[in-house]
Amino acid sequence: MKAIVYTRHGLPIEDPESLVEMVLPDPVPGPRDLLVRVHAVSVNPVDTKVRRGAAVAQPRVLGWDVAGVVEAVGSDVTAFRPGDEVYYAGSLTRPGSYSELHLVDERIAGHKPATLGFADAAALPLTSLTAWELLFDRLNVPEGGGAERSLLVIGAAGGVGSILTQLARKLTGLTVIGTASRPETAGWVTELGAHHVIDHARPMQAQLQALGFKYADIVISLTHTDQHYADIVDILAPQGQFALIDDPDTLDAMPLKRKSISLHWELMFTRSMFETADMARQRDILDRVAALVDSGELRTTVGEHIGKIDAPNLRRAHAIIESGKARGKLVLAGF
Repeated sequence: MKAIVYTRHGLPIEDPESLVEMVLPDPVPGPRDLLVRVHAVSVNPVDTKVRRGAAVAQPRVLGWDVAGVVEAVGSDVTAFRPGDEVYYAGSLTRPGSYSELHLVDERIAGHKPATLGFADAAALPLTSLTAWELLFDRLNVPEGGGAERSLLVIGAAGGVGSILTQLARKLTGLTVIGTASRPETAGWVTELGAHHVIDHARPMQAQLQALGFKYADIVISLTHTDQHYADIVDILAPQGQFALIDDPDTLDAMPLKRKSISLHWELMFTRSMFETADMARQRDILDRVAALVDSGELRTTVGEHIGKIDAPNLRRAHAIIESGKARGKLVLAGF
């Protein structure tokens, strides 16, 4: 099968050797695996972080978001059959999705939204799972709950923020405040359903107060947490909740003590990495997201369609991610 790999970590994305095309053996499904013909992928910040930082002894296929068609199933698979259209975010512990064929455990794959094409569907899995787990599993906001409470989403125009804003607005009673630093991204966040938008490039507490909020009850930081941390501590309400997904160099939890603020860290790959007892919840979440998309309650978060799945286009997508200026998700389709 054709695949796009990296063979040396840390190369700048402008280097043609940072991502290269290679022919690899076709994978063979294990008992609980689906063998998927990849039709589309999307690119996430984790793709670039692994390429830059994870050393390899042999070629490694990156990529985790997939939309495709099941070609074969393992002996113990019960939820899918050949011909099913699926979408999923895969596992950090297995080869990635920049390949014509890909293996995934059936417990973390969902049935693709019927109303979306493969490219639009590929934008959703990793960010939808991250956003859903943040809101409902880590922070324990009940569906339909949250009335009279406020949620501040820092980095609301990015991939996770784009779906989190929708989920919070559609499925909870929270007042949703998103942050964005450019007019075009602020407009995007408003379009996705945020009640208010503020600029994270300026002190946020004064902007919140100007909107009539003394504090935010919940803060979810999706990017540059270390830069915003002092502001976040000031913004959070006593007995508030703070959640994050990025990787600050350090995180001193002591400033949270005075206000009895709870800290929640989300990694979407935890369930698949440790094969937790509730691993199949990710299939349930993806199927629920598909139903919400098909009913018109959620929309895909594609920001740009980069083109076919090849090394030059993937290098371009990585460069956009690394620039910090991506809006929504970057997708590629077809080999």
